[in-house]
Amino acid sequence: MLATQATTEIPTQSLLEMALAGGLSIWPIALASFVMLVVVFERLVSLRRGRVLPGPYIHCFLSQVEDGTLDRHEALEYCEDDSSHMARVFAAGVRKWGKPAVEVEQAILDEGERTANVLRRYLRVINGVATVCPLLGLLGTVCGMMKAFNAIAGSDAMGRPELLAGGISEALLSTAAGLFVAIPALIFYMYFVGRVDSLVMEIDQHGQQLVNLISAEASQNRSKKKAA
Repeated sequence: MLATQATTEIPTQSLLEMALAGGLSIWPIALASFVMLVVVFERLVSLRRGRVLPGPYIHCFLSQVEDGTLDRHEALEYCEDDSSHMARVFAAGVRKWGKPAVEVEQAILDEGERTANVLRRYLRVINGVATVCPLLGLLGTVCGMMKAFNAIAGSDAMGRPELLAGGISEALLSTAAGLFVAIPALIFYMYFVGRVDSLVMEIDQHGQQLVNLISAEASQNRSKKKAA
């Protein structure tokens, strides 16, 4: 005779049910995660090398300036026709064409600083998400533990873990949600900061190359070489 064994199904929860069980702090965390995704996508598009430092344009521009095939007016038009950040920095230097190297370099540095601020735009939002989400998760943890202790204080909870499960579940879910959003946000923030710093350094290098080509000192050196 075969013995029949009663099988019990393990209760499971959907992702939405788990989110709802996380308490009110889950919703601002979810909103922060959406904002982070939008900003990350925008920065990935905006910080592409082709939009900031288009290699063919930079090589062509510097080569033509060095060869003397572009004068000041033509070089300025060449810069204004391009929409990259490097073109705007070049344009600031070209407007000081023939001036002392200090003036040309200062114009390039000023425009480079403005460009760096544009490149760093919205990075504070990502850093804010990385900072605030763990705090929101901690707030949910505190609220969940308060519910658990209230259950203990309001009834005979000894031997009845189901009275504590709701509060503890809320505490753990809110903490996990906060960290789940904050960790990628911090990684993206560090990545974008490093990328911006790298791009700004390259902009500065190319700007210095232009200074060595169009400053008054550079023109004098070329004249001396031709005379010799």
